[in-house]
Amino acid sequence: MLKMVRFLWLQMKREVSIHIGEYYASRTPAVIGTLLGSCVAVCLFDPVRQIGGMNHILLPGRADMKGFDAPARYGINAMELLINKIMNLGGNRKLLRAKAFGGAHLLPAISEENGVGRKISAFVLEFLENESIRIVNQDLGGHESRRIYFHTSTGDVFLKRIRSRYYSNAASNEQKMLWRVLRDIKKPAKIDFFKNSGGIYYPKKIL
Repeated sequence: MLKMVRFLWLQMKREVSIHIGEYYASRTPAVIGTLLGSCVAVCLFDPVRQIGGMNHILLPGRADMKGFDAPARYGINAMELLINKIMNLGGNRKLLRAKAFGGAHLLPAISEENGVGRKISAFVLEFLENESIRIVNQDLGGHESRRIYFHTSTGDVFLKRIRSRYYSNAASNEQKMLWRVLRDIKKPAKIDFFKNSGGIYYPKKIL
């Protein structure tokens, strides 16, 4: 009986959806989902304490915490806020492992080399390396949107690719948000852009 109760409890994971500029972390089993176009999501988890979280990054760089209503849209802020949240929940920074997804090139009018997806991806990889957080898996770039589901207690990620004729909504939403953010910037110095370093498929489990 106790084994059955435990089994059922483990299956009852809270489902959470995050959007552009948001992040979420939990020390109880949860499944965090998001839809990615050129944005990048980083999944961080402590495999010993089974605490994990995910963010949804719109732009590389850092935002002035006092001047913006959603600083987690920006790379450095999004990473720092997520790391601090996991640590506040009891996670050990030294044990953190990372998985990164997204960064697709969805706007033909812009060259792939100058695309925001590539810039965010480069930022994320550089940030994790500088912070000595090991990347155990990544699925970045390409020309398809992605829907991902991150299990905070195990670190498992399920990924569903969405071919070009279906990804217009993700691309449109990200482009609108990007223009809104850029329109609201009064002082360019508040954001640092990092230069580049050098149908629907069935869900795929990323180990």
